[in-house]
Amino acid sequence: MAEFSFTELLPLGHDDTVYRKIGDGGVSSHVAFGRKFIEVDPQAITTLTSTAMRDIAHLLRPAHLRQLRSVLDDPEASPNDRFVARDLLQNACIAAGGVLPMCQDTGTAIVMGKRGQQVLTDGRDELHIARGVYDAYTTLNLRYSQMAPLTMWEEKNTGSNLPAQIELYATDGDEYKFLFMAKGGGSANKSYLFQETKAVLSPARMASFLEEKIRAIGTSACPPYHLAIVVGGTSAEYALKTAKYASARYLDTLPTSGSPDGRGFRDLELEADILGITRKMGIGAQFGGKYFCHDVRVVRLPRHGASCPVRSRCRVRRTGRRSARSPRTACSSSSSRPTRPGTCPTRPRSRKSPARSSPST
Repeated sequence: MAEFSFTELLPLGHDDTVYRKIGDGGVSSHVAFGRKFIEVDPQAITTLTSTAMRDIAHLLRPAHLRQLRSVLDDPEASPNDRFVARDLLQNACIAAGGVLPMCQDTGTAIVMGKRGQQVLTDGRDELHIARGVYDAYTTLNLRYSQMAPLTMWEEKNTGSNLPAQIELYATDGDEYKFLFMAKGGGSANKSYLFQETKAVLSPARMASFLEEKIRAIGTSACPPYHLAIVVGGTSAEYALKTAKYASARYLDTLPTSGSPDGRGFRDLELEADILGITRKMGIGAQFGGKYFCHDVRVVRLPRHGASCPVRSRCRVRRTGRRSARSPRTACSSSSSRPTRPGTCPTRPRSRKSPARSSPST
């Protein structure tokens, strides 16, 4: 019998995101029971959310822009690859003006938050986040995509892009951290889950299996993609969620090796192999070429011995992080101009969170 040992399934490393401060006020500190607490005002949460959704719709991360530029500089890129990259860069310039988003499908708003035990709110966080989503979609030129079911067969557009998908978790510390995403229908429709067995766990079998499934993704979700693949999972739904986070680069700081305790990790070697496969397929950025994917993330998770979920997901551009910290940093956001959507500072330091501010599916 093994001794008790605890490990997080997805143990993240240091967050080196650079955050930008988006305002003063909204965050205050208090001392009680010999401990320091941070109180976050409801309006700060709403402002942080609306800013994140605006950035995601109009701005691209510098790293993503560099990837597009590298396509133009690559002598192996096809004329089709370069055409798509140049067009996307031109679109990015227009979208950065804040009038038209980069993609007409401005997506489902997805928000994941982790609130430290020393962060105080009024307890209605989901409401304040939803209000921020509402403010962004109803005041900007962003499309309403959410359909409310009136009956099993009848639907009506909600007229505000609500409801948003909001998931909030409790953790330790004195920060309130958020991941914001705008998930368009195109790439969502190209997300797949395969319930496999141990038979797929060999280099040759995995390579042929993934090439077949990746080819099936096709180009309708507008490549070049950020492709995420998850192998394993304590449940099918956990594999699905992990792939979503990996595609947003939220899990980039995972360990790169496994452990007897069963922690998840990134397989950098398999990431490189799969990226190589995608570049040899000839599909390219929609019309033939090399750049079907910008990059690949592969996460290996523990699994039940009788089941091996394999999840693939592609993302085009839109995600962002934010965080609430101490009053000295107030609410900060990692804007997409040169970073990601930010944080509502809870600790006295300023950085940005992975807010991918780019509009696209």
